[in-house]
Amino acid sequence: MFRFFSPKNIFLSLSILLLYGAVLGLDLDVHDPGSIKQAAKTVADELLTRWYHGTERGQIVGILPNPYYWWEAGGMWGTLIEYAYYTGDTDYNELIADAMLAQVGPNLDYMPPNQTKSEGNDDQAFWAFAALTAAELKFPDPPEPQPQWLALAQAVFNEQTSNRWDTDNCGGGLRWQIYNFNQGWTYKNLISNGGLFLMSARLARFTKNQNYVDWANKVYDWLGTTGIYVDYHAYDGSDISKQCKDADHHEWSYNNGVMLAGSAYMYNHTGDPIWHDRVHGLLNVTLAHFFPTDPKFGNGTIMSEYDCEVMNIIDPKNLPCNNDQRSFKAYSTRWLAVTTQLVPDTRDLILPKLRTTAQAAAAQCSGEPTGSTCSQYWFAPKFDATNGPGEQMSALSVISGLLIELDSTPPPVSTDDGGTSKGNPDAGEGNSDEKKINANTGPITTSDKAGAWFLTMFFALAFSCLGLWLCNDRTDTDGWSTL
Repeated sequence: MFRFFSPKNIFLSLSILLLYGAVLGLDLDVHDPGSIKQAAKTVADELLTRWYHGTERGQIVGILPNPYYWWEAGGMWGTLIEYAYYTGDTDYNELIADAMLAQVGPNLDYMPPNQTKSEGNDDQAFWAFAALTAAELKFPDPPEPQPQWLALAQAVFNEQTSNRWDTDNCGGGLRWQIYNFNQGWTYKNLISNGGLFLMSARLARFTKNQNYVDWANKVYDWLGTTGIYVDYHAYDGSDISKQCKDADHHEWSYNNGVMLAGSAYMYNHTGDPIWHDRVHGLLNVTLAHFFPTDPKFGNGTIMSEYDCEVMNIIDPKNLPCNNDQRSFKAYSTRWLAVTTQLVPDTRDLILPKLRTTAQAAAAQCSGEPTGSTCSQYWFAPKFDATNGPGEQMSALSVISGLLIELDSTPPPVSTDDGGTSKGNPDAGEGNSDEKKINANTGPITTSDKAGAWFLTMFFALAFSCLGLWLCNDRTDTDGWSTL
């Protein structure tokens, strides 16, 4: 009976325990705030140390490395601002502020020279979301004369509503792209229009300005006239050649999420029962589609990016998630969490699913080289080998969001209850460059494309040189950039 305790068997038993611990991933007690904060800290550290290089010599402040697009960095900073608010961890605040301000651009509108000529309306919206999150969660205001969070979001709103709302095609709506020489110019997608809807709703609640209420209603109502948003199903988008009636029916969690959050903000601000009905209609569709009831995918308790996670497993002919899609759960889980604050009668529907999802996500954070690299398929029995900033921030978002309930985290503020960020209702009005470019409605010529390429390369080179100078000039001895 004592042979079990031989040195060989003890070594084997310890090896099995260590392996089992690695498979289990992060230690997370979803009912213990201390455990949640420790798990979230581990994930956040991994996100920044492994995937963000903007503090390194020669790198550009604020963006993620190739192949990750500019918009995803905006999503990441918004995720980290929420993490800081939920956990009380201010370790990254200076880093976040540096990044957010480095990408504002010369017109203070999140159209920086290194991105402008390839930037879409949805890309710009995600940086505006991060700025709004900073304003709503009382993230430290930048010192004067730096641009302020609220004014940055207002600049994006003003540009999208005054320059880009297109009534000549489909009766309204934003195009996907800002410039007519980019692929996707003729496509009107939900995330661009849903982004404007959510911006309008959040600005309405924060500022109490009726103009933003009117625009939120306008965008929501227009979407309802198209095939892009039908019976609370938020589809990808439609081409103007189809009059926006025949949509691509892929459903992505951040599309449903952006409509849900916008509706929640509108209900919280207006108290209008129609927004309450819309919140619950969207929530029912979201829970049904993105929490599949098949036992292989979590028995309805674990969130998935259904159209590229579940469908790829069901039939490999369906493509796996690309780099963009692997980050969508980061935003949709954030928006589910804030909905519980803005519309309290959704808590019993949402919070149990976020708890089981967070537990599953933490179990997937077991990859090398650190042992805390998170992967994508939360319903999988072990680490699935996919990893990247999208997977890392998705786990961070759903884990840290649990603190809303356990720590009774206050909801986003407004100007009436603690909001200090300064606005500028006229921000963004002076940028007419895009109007001049898009005034050429004829076919795009070779010379047009060559000119666009030259401008993009020129600005990219100029901004890279500026970034190099800033990194050399604005980096202190421990490698962290400072304001």
